[in-house]
Amino acid sequence: MLDVCLLGTGGMMPLPYRYLTSLMARYQGKSILIDCGEGTQIAMKKKGWSPKPIDIMCITHYHADHISGLPGMLLTMGNADRTEPLLMIGPKGLSRVVNALCVVAPQLPFEIRFHEITSPEETIDFGDFYIEAFKVNHNVTCYGYSIVVRRAGQFQVEKAKALGLPVQLWNPLQKGETVEFEGKTYEPSCVMGEERKGIRVTYCTDTRPTQSLREHAKGADLFICEGMYGDDEKAENAKEHKHMMMDEAASIAKEAQVKEMWLTHYSPAMPKPDPYMDRIRGIFDRSVAAKDGQSVELGFED
Repeated sequence: MLDVCLLGTGGMMPLPYRYLTSLMARYQGKSILIDCGEGTQIAMKKKGWSPKPIDIMCITHYHADHISGLPGMLLTMGNADRTEPLLMIGPKGLSRVVNALCVVAPQLPFEIRFHEITSPEETIDFGDFYIEAFKVNHNVTCYGYSIVVRRAGQFQVEKAKALGLPVQLWNPLQKGETVEFEGKTYEPSCVMGEERKGIRVTYCTDTRPTQSLREHAKGADLFICEGMYGDDEKAENAKEHKHMMMDEAASIAKEAQVKEMWLTHYSPAMPKPDPYMDRIRGIFDRSVAAKDGQSVELGFED
């Protein structure tokens, strides 16, 4: 299972009922945080999740509403006696920005390892899952992220029997290990079928519609996308400041054939997105006006 929680759904400034942008995902003991806007810690506390086991942080870009909660989050992680290294992923300049913010969070008891993205697209592999970073179109360098959980092919019992492999070697092969038997070496590919469809969650805020977003969201189990404005009168404002309208997000979701779309990163000038949702669902019927704390457990298809 991949657990996903949209901790904050606000853009620009927090509101009493809406924290700033942040997403947390958990898979097999590893936790991933994407962005850390103001209020992220409170939202995490409400959800009942802990910041201590965060292994990976991904930052989309260096605007305050996406990173203003970072110093406090790092301090809380340090005060929880964390000693394990933290991997932080973000656009070029990441180490400079974070080190500047950490002036108010000195002497952390854990190492921060920086991975700066310098190309339009990059994949960071963690074995059972990987993270895709892809450049989008904002007024500063900005990336979207996809979390992709792999699913191995089915174990081919008849192949294993035909090779004469004893049952005690089947499990290591299923786990991706190479084994030796009677002087021969056997790779998992000898007995495993083709890799099956895994789980894909694509997350993107602060952008105009881009081809990179359409490609990376294609077939996603969950597409979380900026819908900053719902009112057509804000369309020129969205273009000028390089944000996305709710109907533009819905059109991308439809084109990419995602299973479900959650809208996020609402303008503080839009207190409630719900009045626009009938029109948005007319474009893509599996659209959701996400709220802080919206969460889901995603599993593999049968």
